[in-house]
Amino acid sequence: MLPEKRWTIQFTTALSFTVVAACLIAMLSVSLYRQFIGRMEMMQAESAQQLLGQTVINLEDYLRSMRRISDAMYYSAIKDRDIDKTDINKDMSLLYEANKDNLVSIACYTRDGELLAASPVATQKENVDVTSQEWFTSALEKMENLHFSMPHVQNLFNDTNYRYNWVISLSSAIELTRKGSPEIGILLVDMNYSSIEQIMSKVNNNSKSYVYMIDSNGDIIYHPKQRLLVSGFFKENNNNARGYTDGIHVENFEGEQRMVIVKSVSYTGWKLISVTPTDSLTMGIRGMKYYMILLMSLGLLAIIILNQFVSYRIALPIKKLNESVKKWEAGDRHPNIYIGGTSEVEHLGRTLASTLSQIRVLMNDIVVEQEEKRKSELDALQSQINPHFLYNTLESIVWMIEGERYKDAVYMVTELSSLFRISLSKGKTIISIADEIKHAKNYMNIQKIRYKNSFSIDFDIDDEILDCCTVKLIIQPLLENAIYYGVEGMDGDGEIWVKGYRKDDDIYIEVSDNGIGIPEENLKELLVDDNHVRKHGSGVGMINVHKRIKLRFGEEYGMELESELDEGTTVRIHLPYIPYNPENQQRLEKGERKV
Repeated sequence: MLPEKRWTIQFTTALSFTVVAACLIAMLSVSLYRQFIGRMEMMQAESAQQLLGQTVINLEDYLRSMRRISDAMYYSAIKDRDIDKTDINKDMSLLYEANKDNLVSIACYTRDGELLAASPVATQKENVDVTSQEWFTSALEKMENLHFSMPHVQNLFNDTNYRYNWVISLSSAIELTRKGSPEIGILLVDMNYSSIEQIMSKVNNNSKSYVYMIDSNGDIIYHPKQRLLVSGFFKENNNNARGYTDGIHVENFEGEQRMVIVKSVSYTGWKLISVTPTDSLTMGIRGMKYYMILLMSLGLLAIIILNQFVSYRIALPIKKLNESVKKWEAGDRHPNIYIGGTSEVEHLGRTLASTLSQIRVLMNDIVVEQEEKRKSELDALQSQINPHFLYNTLESIVWMIEGERYKDAVYMVTELSSLFRISLSKGKTIISIADEIKHAKNYMNIQKIRYKNSFSIDFDIDDEILDCCTVKLIIQPLLENAIYYGVEGMDGDGEIWVKGYRKDDDIYIEVSDNGIGIPEENLKELLVDDNHVRKHGSGVGMINVHKRIKLRFGEEYGMELESELDEGTTVRIHLPYIPYNPENQQRLEKGERKV
């Protein structure tokens, strides 16, 4: 199972700072962008209102001039005059000539539709009934008001130039005097529609927004897309717009959201309506949006770089301290603990260094204590073997002297001297395998004399292991067991073999016999360190050898046993392959197992 991936403190710090900064930048950018959009929309709305207000002023000025023409005609040429006795055509012609750029015609009618005077053309077309026309009937219905008609073609008079002009008629009921009697008449002023078109075209020079004009009934007086409206390729929300009050409105028409600004024209009931699609409001600030996105991206990039630098500076002391701890975990007993950075990290480093120093002292004390304990155990085990050798050998020498076998006694004393010289080894515990084999041979020479050559011994030791390290006195106890509990009670000749060889980086020394063997239930108990279990051997037995090997070389080394009843027993010693030289010998004597 793969170890869980953990984030470093530098990555966590940088990520946290970056996320917080990114959120703040995003919120600030969105807030500023919305405020900017709102401000831009407000400015455009105010600009549209100002433009619309100026247009209304221009229209009202134009309409007031038309009203002044009507009032001038009435008060200067008609009022207080008897129509039958006064020619008003001259005054009407003069007034027309003075304002002909904005006028198409001026006319005066009786209540019955009789033409009294007209200019510039005084002859009315035949079969024209003015009493049925909207401008005439409106003037009679509300005589106290001025009435402005919808745009229409003026078709009342016989124009020799055959001109057909679009006009807006201003009509009003007036008081006439005929033959000394007052009566009601209608004064008609036909305004040139092109003058209104000129005023409206000035405000409709923006392709994204436009302004149109309707009357009180919602009928369109002017629209920049009049032809498209007539042909049906364009639709307008004029029927709903007639209910709008003056001000700013937002509407959805034909799937499009629009900002609508309404301004009424005085005296007429007309309304100027400015229409601006919402999409066109944002098109002008799209570049600003991209600019803000670019600024936000650059700001975020700068913050990421700054956060990386700051987090690196914050995490660097902790990383150095962590590297020091990793070295200690890897086995370095004397790591250079980093002490630096902020006060908290420095305090942590000093505390950790002090703790490691105390641990090293405690560990050294434990190692020394364990080594002393191990040496004491080795000395105790060693001391158990020497008296046993001496007792048995001296007993045999006494028997020989008593039996007057002086030559054999001298040989025994010589072999004993050689055996103890190797056994003592100047106080050394570690000797070469060659000396250990020589010690074993001395011991067997003594035993063969004691047992009158009732068994045979054969040594087969590879030369490449003779100059290797071993714990002394590990073969002799095994040979003693092989004699006493293997071949001593046999009817026939006993045989003992000692074999030594190398396998990879290990050394094996086997002591085998063809004796009576060891029962299986006893075989398992021989290497168990339990005082309640009876051991075979020369007082200390094989457990002594087994423990001394493990204490010196480690738990993976020691002895193995194989035995079958009436077949014999094999004891296998397992040692590491360590060349015998002063350096290795001193290390092993000090208890250092790795050489």
